[in-house]
Amino acid sequence: MRSKKRITSFDIAEFAGVSQATVSRALRGNPQVCEETRLRVAAAAAALHYTVDKNASNLRSKSTGTLALLFFEDPTPDDSHINPFFLAMLGSITRSCARHGYDLLISFQELGRDWHADFAESKKADGIILLGYGDYLAQTSRLEKLRTQGTRLVSWGAVLPNQPCITIGCDNFHGGQSVTGHLLDQGCRRIAFLGDASEHFPEFQERYRGHLQALHARGVAADTALQVDAESSQHSGKLAAEALLARGAAFDAIFAASDLIAIGALGALSSRGIAVPEDVAVAGFDDIPMAGFVNPPLTTVVQDTGRAGEALVESLLRLIRNEPVASTVLPMRLVVRGSSLWRGAARKARRRAADTAARRRAPDVTPSPRRPRA
Repeated sequence: MRSKKRITSFDIAEFAGVSQATVSRALRGNPQVCEETRLRVAAAAAALHYTVDKNASNLRSKSTGTLALLFFEDPTPDDSHINPFFLAMLGSITRSCARHGYDLLISFQELGRDWHADFAESKKADGIILLGYGDYLAQTSRLEKLRTQGTRLVSWGAVLPNQPCITIGCDNFHGGQSVTGHLLDQGCRRIAFLGDASEHFPEFQERYRGHLQALHARGVAADTALQVDAESSQHSGKLAAEALLARGAAFDAIFAASDLIAIGALGALSSRGIAVPEDVAVAGFDDIPMAGFVNPPLTTVVQDTGRAGEALVESLLRLIRNEPVASTVLPMRLVVRGSSLWRGAARKARRRAADTAARRRAPDVTPSPRRPRA
């Protein structure tokens, strides 16, 4: 019994009435092929039951057909060492890779290792997506080295001038403005900021700049005693809130640079008997899944992780195809929950309840009626 003839791109070209080169470009998704031709080639391939030999195609194009996603270690309360915010982005990155016909290699990296050298030399993937590279200044030289070696690279983070790689990020500045503006609307005036606001953590720095601008716009003086450095972890947030309390500076709200910091701060406040939001309003940033389930639910800034994952993959693919691509700032959205709401009303209600309880405990000292004069 003779084996069935394997269908090739030349058969598709004859069937569709185009050149073999056009078929090759159309099947690779080359934007130079018009939509009408691409659909005709796709229809011909389907009619002939053509399947792509991915290995042969990759050998011809010197492509692996794979993108690499690098997570970097993060201080977390469990053994994952991955910021839960990035886990939320993983699904959209995976789906986008599949939609474009790419495999995804996921790798966990320790920040202290020469991860950049490993991937530059191994050629395991056509390009790299970076999530969470720690201290920005410490990693800049590594990113620059990768770029000069021709590695296609995109990252999630703050979008800044003259960066060594294409970056997709949230509008951190306006996010900071929105949080502080909301807290001011609730009557707060002494708003603490928990998060490292230096150049080492540019996302936190941008959120702090937005915070300061919102204060200035409302004529509220900023107090440097109300800023405490913290990394994005619950433990660091707890320590930062305890350090803030130890300073003795009055504050009526906390704006934490991440939800993990905010959740740690909630624990520190609770252990001191400080009620949220009655005594201190609290807000975070990121809207990780846990934010809606803590008590009280956390006011925070939503970053569109679905859109972010798609933008990272599509930007990297444009780099791989040598097409123009630029860094992108994605919009944010404030979500208001119980941790910051009705401070004034809640405080008045609490005070009324305390006054009522005090009156009930007090002895009856109602004066007796006066006797008529003789």
